[in-house]
Amino acid sequence: MNSTVSLTDLQLAIVRILWERGECTVLEVQEALAPERKLAQTTVATILTRLEKRRIVRHQANGRLFVYQALVTEPQVRRSMVSDLTDLLFDGSPAALITHLLAEKEFDSSDLDEVKKLIADAERGGNGDASR
Repeated sequence: MNSTVSLTDLQLAIVRILWERGECTVLEVQEALAPERKLAQTTVATILTRLEKRRIVRHQANGRLFVYQALVTEPQVRRSMVSDLTDLLFDGSPAALITHLLAEKEFDSSDLDEVKKLIADAERGGNGDASR
């Protein structure tokens, strides 16, 4: 994987489809996107080609069809994009990011309990569940 994986909203939507399904043709990706985004098949193919050049996806030929699959995992992308966001908006300070989230977003008690458990785990030297 590239050390930094930054994806646009549309690229992320396409890669999420590949994560969910494992592998897809261009037409299958286009159809999965259709309820939210009406894109031409050529547009989807172009985006997949660009993602492949960045080593985010790869394809295998199945007859005349290209079947794509993701080369990066959701936790890898999440880690990279959150790190970029933290660097860009919070001067690299995870504490500033967390403070912002706690001040700006409403949390229910179960979310807060989970955050408390993650903090306690981090204080004990564990990694917590960074996949969320």
